[in-house]
Amino acid sequence: MWRQTWDRLSLYLPVLLMGLLALGTWWLVRNAPTPLSPAAATAPGDEPDYTMRSFSVRHFDESGRLQSEVRGEEARHYPRTNTVEIDRVRMRSIGPDGRVTVATADRALSNADGSEVQLFGNAVVTRQPLPPRPGQTPQPVLEFRGEFLHAFTRAERVTSDRPVVLTRGADRFTADRLEYDHVAQVLQLQGRVQGVLQPGRAR
Repeated sequence: MWRQTWDRLSLYLPVLLMGLLALGTWWLVRNAPTPLSPAAATAPGDEPDYTMRSFSVRHFDESGRLQSEVRGEEARHYPRTNTVEIDRVRMRSIGPDGRVTVATADRALSNADGSEVQLFGNAVVTRQPLPPRPGQTPQPVLEFRGEFLHAFTRAERVTSDRPVVLTRGADRFTADRLEYDHVAQVLQLQGRVQGVLQPGRAR
């Protein structure tokens, strides 16, 4: 039963975290304003060269369909490390099949191309199921929660050295640390690992 549960979870995690965070942060950096003058380039390395407040960045495909959106209270770009820090971040992604994935956190830190994204404080990633077709069993909501989540989008890895909670419908799993490698298809929950599997309901 445990092996079947982890197999199901492994199908959701890469799209849930990596695709969402890569799309959102990459487009945030690409659409951010450039410095107003050359003087900004000489700003101290630990100081941001530009900020955005109460912003929203959206990405559309060629047909005009919304693919992703990044909202935040404030974003700051640091030229020395070429990173973007976002307060009160909310990322929303819509897959080709219409499935919606939402990620929120108190703070996010991304490198320039979005290949490495860190979520700090009340990090929650939720993937909503599609409406079931006639005769199909409804799929549960999948939620990934922790105080810190670190996603490597190109390497397709997600890690956390802090307690995490995975829920899929009524099933719930907790662990002290997380190591997920989508390429190798390996999910490791370390430390104090606990899981509660609810019995299926009779039709």
